[in-house]
Amino acid sequence: MGMGILNTIFPELDFDRYQQTEIYEMMTNNPLVFFILAVIIAPIIEECLFRSLIKPSQNEILVFICSWILFISLPFIPAKANLILKYSLLLLSVFIIFLFLKSIIPEKKMKKMQYYLHKYYRLIWMLSALIFGYVHVWNYVSGFEFNFILFILIFPRIIAGYFFGRLKVQNQQLYWPILLHAMNNGIVVLLSSKADEITNLFI
Repeated sequence: MGMGILNTIFPELDFDRYQQTEIYEMMTNNPLVFFILAVIIAPIIEECLFRSLIKPSQNEILVFICSWILFISLPFIPAKANLILKYSLLLLSVFIIFLFLKSIIPEKKMKKMQYYLHKYYRLIWMLSALIFGYVHVWNYVSGFEFNFILFILIFPRIIAGYFFGRLKVQNQQLYWPILLHAMNNGIVVLLSSKADEITNLFI
């Protein structure tokens, strides 16, 4: 449905070459797994990756480090591994790493990092929104590619990243952007699952 709207607005651009095939296949073949990944797991991981350094608490700085360790480790885990077992073990590993880092990093250094992160929060906020949007390029392509069409496709994610960050700035609690992100993804999943029915209303 989204591609159809973009093709109508920008008929001269070839949006059809950038289909989210793997995502649509998972949505069709494993809707429950897709829902869990898109509405629960992805918002938690992505907000920890991209919003945890915006006006962070000391614990959120550690959450940022742990979430990137988790993110880097994901490609090394077999894709066919049991979903619950996989993320349970990852969560346990992250918790152990969190406790380990908390025990070895001096509080003085943590306070110093926290001071500078609060001082430059606007820069971190804007950069996090841009990077958050850019990483979604890989929803459409497998390699390093960027052009005007891809910019249009990821632009809504940049805007979303801005508002997720704004919520973090205003509340200084990570769970608020996680909840907004989950709600956003939930609405997208719902609309995508009903795309044919919605399209038929206008035909």
